[in-house]
Amino acid sequence: MADKILIVDDDPAICKLLEKVMQSNEMETMVADSGAAALRLLDKGAYDLILLDVMLGDMEGFEVIKRLRARGVKTPVMIVSGRSEDYDSLYGLSVGADDYITKPFRPVVLGAKVKALIRRNRDMVLEKPEVLKCGPFSYDYSSMRFYKGEVELALSTREAALMLLFLLHPGQVYTKDMIYEQVWGTGVAVDDNAIMVYINRLRGKVEDDRQKPAHILTVRGLGYRFVP
Repeated sequence: MADKILIVDDDPAICKLLEKVMQSNEMETMVADSGAAALRLLDKGAYDLILLDVMLGDMEGFEVIKRLRARGVKTPVMIVSGRSEDYDSLYGLSVGADDYITKPFRPVVLGAKVKALIRRNRDMVLEKPEVLKCGPFSYDYSSMRFYKGEVELALSTREAALMLLFLLHPGQVYTKDMIYEQVWGTGVAVDDNAIMVYINRLRGKVEDDRQKPAHILTVRGLGYRFVP
């Protein structure tokens, strides 16, 4: 069965190009020319991936993502935008996008990224247990909530992505480059200060004493390691 792609863009020429690229990769496509139209289509059926422009006539693509995630829709979203500012990619990923590519793009690169994102999402759905447990910590996939013992951890979107990375790979040393790629996304310049800020925020929520961390450890000269 062919993968189904929802294309959300108010530029007919871009929609035709995206359709051509997806169909050349043996994928089915549906087009929405506004955020409202996209949300209506997603109410009626499921898709394997959403290609979403940032600038739409009725609302920003970021707002579409927020509404989808608020409804519990976990379909992977790739932003396809003519705006290349770092803020757009960072903000898009923070509100729930899974990847970001700027216009003009190379069709072969877009096709490869779409296939990889669909495959990665499908593998995660097939492999993940209902509850991920790691030492005193746990993550409930159905409710998307983190706990330390019986106490729920109130984490921001970025903190949650960082915590999930640590829970999935306890004991592994992550360099700042690796963390940025996994949590912020590829193609984004590494900001050491941003990583330190989020590590400190997360320590404040998971450690008994953030000044003497027992779980999120600094590996001098390398990065960080999570010890459950």
